[in-house]
Amino acid sequence: MIGQHAALLLLAVVAVGVFHTAVPDHWVPIAMLARSGKWSAARTARTAAMAGFGHTVSTLAIGVVVWLAGVAFAQRFGHAVGLVAGVALIAFGVWFAVAGWREARNPLAHAGEEREIIRGRTALLVILGSSPMVEGIPAFFAASRYGAPLLLSMSALFALATMATYVVLSVQSASALTRMSFGPLERYGEAISGMVIALVGFASLFWL
Repeated sequence: MIGQHAALLLLAVVAVGVFHTAVPDHWVPIAMLARSGKWSAARTARTAAMAGFGHTVSTLAIGVVVWLAGVAFAQRFGHAVGLVAGVALIAFGVWFAVAGWREARNPLAHAGEEREIIRGRTALLVILGSSPMVEGIPAFFAASRYGAPLLLSMSALFALATMATYVVLSVQSASALTRMSFGPLERYGEAISGMVIALVGFASLFWL
């Protein structure tokens, strides 16, 4: 019976990792930035993997909060982090759109800003991808009675499932976008990408 229960818990964290990460506010920003920045598949995959790792770490941190402060507090804390991440995603999208618009309108005057945009967008994107998956916490809570080996196995599978889903969806979506041509709008690609990211951030607030 314990073996069957453990197997179900392992399956549960894999399912949570995959289906939660499939929500667009996780991979759409990466795909949009990859397309506008002409990233290689390798760079897109690295960025997605880093975001997935951050997601895993933040979720496990919430698990620690469960032990210290209780489930109800942890759920409220997770909701607050998700809210902050959504607002930050909106702010980043607006900033990226404005910077892209200014560069498109006057490339020479704002060429110096491009390096800061390139440097900042990956780091900020990783931060935005680090909001926790609160729905995965009950499975870890239920597994605590079986000891550290099962918890470590669940953590490893959860991390792999989350990171793999991030990478696959981001790389495939960025590749599909790269094959598409938007004609004259290509000039405003970064501005449009920023607006899409901001809209995704708005949508994520309604999913909380």
